[in-house]
Amino acid sequence: MKSKRDYYEVLGVGREATDSELKKAYRQLALKYHPDRNPGDHESEEHFKEASEAYGVLSDPQKRRVYDQYGHQGLEGSGFSGFSGFEDIFSSFGDIFEDFFGFSSGRRSRSRSSRGADLRYDLGLPFMEAAFGAEKEISIEKMEPCAACQGTGCADGAQPEACGFCHGSGQVSRSQGFFTVRTACPHCRGTGQLITHPCETCRGAGQNRVHKRVTVKIPGGVDTGSRLRLTGEGQGGSHGGPPGDLYVFIRVEPHERFERDGTNVICQVPISFIQAALGDTVAVPTLTGQRKLEIPRGTQYGDIFRLAKEGIPSLRTGQRGDQVIQVVIRTPTSLNKKQESLLKEFQRLETGKLSSKIKNILKGESAGAGL
Repeated sequence: MKSKRDYYEVLGVGREATDSELKKAYRQLALKYHPDRNPGDHESEEHFKEASEAYGVLSDPQKRRVYDQYGHQGLEGSGFSGFSGFEDIFSSFGDIFEDFFGFSSGRRSRSRSSRGADLRYDLGLPFMEAAFGAEKEISIEKMEPCAACQGTGCADGAQPEACGFCHGSGQVSRSQGFFTVRTACPHCRGTGQLITHPCETCRGAGQNRVHKRVTVKIPGGVDTGSRLRLTGEGQGGSHGGPPGDLYVFIRVEPHERFERDGTNVICQVPISFIQAALGDTVAVPTLTGQRKLEIPRGTQYGDIFRLAKEGIPSLRTGQRGDQVIQVVIRTPTSLNKKQESLLKEFQRLETGKLSSKIKNILKGESAGAGL
């Protein structure tokens, strides 16, 4: 009995080869030794089987672990006996051969049913509805199975007939070099059937265009770019296939007072310079009404204050962020004579205080210089 070669040696890769490296190596060998490319060449057939067996083991994580630890004997002990023939190989790697060579193995039947396409709807939301959620009704246009023929496309009592051109297979074959290429039948468009007595309502299409109103439940906390999925509200499937989904993309409209930063809400609150200097309690707007905010003495322009849990709820946790308040100090633009006189007196006192500080600094510097 001929001993088997090391699988890594067969594929020409190292023992640390990745899945993509294994597939690339197998692709090259399969293309080189494929039976359709080497008709009647027994040696090429053996190389093809050997490479397929090696790839079948090394591309399977469990089999690869057994092989790496115990070799061929370990695989035999686990019940693996390789492939019985070409049919077994093509059945196992049908999708791979389609990817490699661009043709179908012809071993899988083509189903007429297909899933409907997904739809997209762009929805604009006011700031507050995005923050706390809402229920919106939207109108969409889509294809749905014809109610008259139940999606068959046939008139009442009629049935589809097998396509005579492809004999009901939905595919036609043609030779291309060493390979036999299968393509969709141009007469039945790959369905394998023809409708000779079409439904009068849908004219054989099996679907009709309808306008439908759909209710969308908007969770609190959505933001621009958020995407909501409504399962089964997309285009209807054909020939009994499932419908697609409807994806609603959110665009949040700006607010005149609030800005959003994640789950936090930012707003500016104007106060007078008297309030900033002496301190005060002011009413500030929040998403749910007014709140009291303590302004400490000596507040400066741009100082930041926070109101905890007055922001927007998180989509994941439901917990609300904070409201961030930036103080803007307003300068009076029109003063009466008394106000102007008081401010001038305040200015005189501030100037005297500043002059006194400067004199003390200079006096200290002079005393230090004389030491």
